[in-house]
Amino acid sequence: MAERRILLEHLDVPNAHTLDVWRAHGGYASLDSLFAKEPAAWVDEVKASGLCGRGGAGFPTGMKWSFLAKGTGKPTYLVVNCDESEPGTCHDRQLVSRLPHLLVEGIICTCWAIDAHHAFIYIRGEYAYGAERLEAAIAEANAAGLLGQTINGREFPLRITVHRGAGAYICGEETALLSSLEGDKGQPRQKPPFPAVAGLYAAPTIVNNVQTICSIPYIVKHGAAWFAGINLEPESKSPGPRIVSVSGHVQRPGVYEIENGTPFRELIYDICGGMLPGRDLKAVIPGGSSMPMLPKDVILNTTTSFESIRAAGSQPGSGAIIVMDDSTSIPHAIWRIAKFYAHESCGKCTPCREGNPWTVKILGRIIAGQGDPRDLAILDDIAETMEKNSFCPLGIAAAWALQGGLKHFRHEFEALCQG
Repeated sequence: MAERRILLEHLDVPNAHTLDVWRAHGGYASLDSLFAKEPAAWVDEVKASGLCGRGGAGFPTGMKWSFLAKGTGKPTYLVVNCDESEPGTCHDRQLVSRLPHLLVEGIICTCWAIDAHHAFIYIRGEYAYGAERLEAAIAEANAAGLLGQTINGREFPLRITVHRGAGAYICGEETALLSSLEGDKGQPRQKPPFPAVAGLYAAPTIVNNVQTICSIPYIVKHGAAWFAGINLEPESKSPGPRIVSVSGHVQRPGVYEIENGTPFRELIYDICGGMLPGRDLKAVIPGGSSMPMLPKDVILNTTTSFESIRAAGSQPGSGAIIVMDDSTSIPHAIWRIAKFYAHESCGKCTPCREGNPWTVKILGRIIAGQGDPRDLAILDDIAETMEKNSFCPLGIAAAWALQGGLKHFRHEFEALCQG
């Protein structure tokens, strides 16, 4: 099996980041179809396409758009989440750095559908090169009449602002992102109200990630049925192409675009070239470091569809697929992941603020050979408390990472506790 490139079709075209080259390869062709329909029709079209958010939660995009509050007297905003701080995730970086006009085109399509006239791209501070490329693409689009008071000759005022974050993982959570965008400390807000009702500046706001927005022009150009048909599992409700970041112990790690429902066996062994010489597959984290890992016998009978991953006991998350071979010590891997989440906790709620550091201390004691079998029961209790009582998904996901390791590889923790 090979990749099926749709969003990444022109990734390797020289100078594809420039307007002239992008247009020469069909860029902005979606705009003619876009303005031929009323905005509400496109919300229905995106609903019918089955596009689910690619940022982590996997919520149906068209349904999220339909929740926007109407008649509030306030403007509607689009916020594009390009914080991409989940360890192992790097595909949005490719999109904004090498295909920035695809994102601009997706923003135009989305803003027409939701009647928004100001869009913000919140990009992580470390993506300085990507931010520069985006700003250059926006300037080109403005000069060409694709942004501003009119779009391609259509009276529709729209401007795009690029906002650089300050390196906080928590700002990948949509309400913490909005707080940061407003100039406040990046901490999550109480929900409800949800951003679609009271988001940026307390106005109706849609927050979608980069890959989600980049999918919209293809739905506009080819229709919902075409997008829904990109699906190796007809019963799946998460169709379409999906870009994943594959890292770890494979021959060819990298960014790949695959069709929904691609078996992990084929992704790992055919597309990524299999394991490193002399090594065997041990476990895979299918959606970024915060998702529960799955052992070899489970992952090789699982596909990349959202439903299949959830049925196997994990989550699709950000699409960061981390492959571990039989040289990996799972307790050490979980300890390293726990250190990251302890460092990135915003400190707002007690379960996350206290649970993550205690997890790090206990795991550190275990891998140093000073653990006690009773430590595992304590870790179980901490993880359950974090999962059920944390204010936002950071604490919940940190618990999932720990629980996945303890569920499938408990014998390794027990062996270390027994010396």
